[in-house]
Amino acid sequence: MGVTASDKAAQGGVTVLAAQPHDPGEGPAPGPYPGPAGSPAGGTADGFALHPDDLPDGLLVADRTGRVVCFNAAAARISGLRPQDVLGRPVEQALPLEDLEGRRWWPLTDPYGGLPIRTGQPERNLLLPGGREVLVAARYVRERPAGPVLRLVVTLRGTEARRRTERSHAELIATVAHELRSPLTSVKGFTATLLAKWERFTDDQKKLMLETVDADANRVTRLIAELLDISRIDSGRLEVRRQPVDLAAAVRRHVDAHVAAGQQPDRFHVRVAQPLPALWADPDKIDQVLGNLLENAVRHGEGTVTIEVAPDVPGDDGERRSDATAVTVSDEGPGIPEESMSRVFTRFWRGSKRGGTGLGLYIVKGIVEAHGGTITVGRAAGGGAEFRFTLPIGAPAYLA
Repeated sequence: MGVTASDKAAQGGVTVLAAQPHDPGEGPAPGPYPGPAGSPAGGTADGFALHPDDLPDGLLVADRTGRVVCFNAAAARISGLRPQDVLGRPVEQALPLEDLEGRRWWPLTDPYGGLPIRTGQPERNLLLPGGREVLVAARYVRERPAGPVLRLVVTLRGTEARRRTERSHAELIATVAHELRSPLTSVKGFTATLLAKWERFTDDQKKLMLETVDADANRVTRLIAELLDISRIDSGRLEVRRQPVDLAAAVRRHVDAHVAAGQQPDRFHVRVAQPLPALWADPDKIDQVLGNLLENAVRHGEGTVTIEVAPDVPGDDGERRSDATAVTVSDEGPGIPEESMSRVFTRFWRGSKRGGTGLGLYIVKGIVEAHGGTITVGRAAGGGAEFRFTLPIGAPAYLA
């Protein structure tokens, strides 16, 4: 059911929209949306017109008498109402809304009465008949400041996306709270024991307890850092402080750290293809990416962990580019099931039941993309998982 322009309203010279049958398969429904009085109907200087059914959100427009003159396809889909049952009726009857406390919204807000300085209503959750929840915002279009309302413009949006976001936030809080409980309990227990019975313990016992407290405190610090990273990634505020980075040296430094922690030196195989392009990146964040990928390969993989650093190979010609660097980390373990690969970089994905928050690879992807790079996952030649990320040179403009 489309909406098309018809006659001029008696009040204010506003083009009135009426419902006419329309088959979506025939293409966009005809007819422009009326612009403000005295302007081209929904158009611009070049004659472009936007039809209400082209809008992704629901749109309802009522004239100065409060009768509905526009009800687009998205509004019909979201509300479950038919345009022919809405158009021409008073807005409070056509779209009865209640707030979450059961109060009728139209008398409560009184768009055509009330204070003449109001310009609209902010978006809020309201209920349709039957209890269906929608996000509603309103705009009061006046002939002049503090003048009578010429048009009431209402937007409708479904709540599914917001619900998904809220569920994701709730899952994040629950996961982090669970992960924080164990180290904080340990820290509290050991410190309380040491304070109460310091003289009863030998120096070796005290050292062991304090080392445990230190390790648990580091775990809490990492969890808080992950939370901050996720917040910055989701809000687009992740800062990248670029400076020259020796990627091959960074890889070797991480391998040496794993060997010092007890891994066998022959478990790691590092291949570096020279010459590498000069890379400008945030060294701390690149260390974070390398540390996460290597730790995953060591913890969840098996056999030899291979790290290859090389200029990027873009396509079928096999020629190495000089404007990007690729790092590949692979192992010889069981790998990642094909059906799980699309979810590897989402929040809370875990490749096994051996602990962790499931946030590391989500953060890795955010860091790589903040550098303008890409990251992929696949199956290695040895059967294990293979992670590959590419980073552009990222040199400052004055060096270009």
